[in-house]
Amino acid sequence: MKIQILYFGGCPNHAPTVALVNQVVAKLQMDVQVEEVEVASPEDAVAKRFLGSPTVLVNGVDIDPQARQRTDCGFSCRIYDGVSGLPSEDLLMSALQS
Repeated sequence: MKIQILYFGGCPNHAPTVALVNQVVAKLQMDVQVEEVEVASPEDAVAKRFLGSPTVLVNGVDIDPQARQRTDCGFSCRIYDGVSGLPSEDLLMSALQS
């Protein structure tokens, strides 16, 4: 299993998301690779199908089932569940356990 955290430099939610992912991985006692991937430009955002910072992918698939069909890639902040710049622990656990 591979987890990627896509972000842009200066994103205030990048470090807290990395910490949350590592916390959930430890809680589930999983041995997985966590890779941080910086998105450097709007063009890079489109190429990586970046839905905003931070975006968390598990084996290349967005952790949010509702976001998987989105096409509005861009160099912007990401909001989860319409309220937070961080994914929820439940969303991460669900993605890692499926």
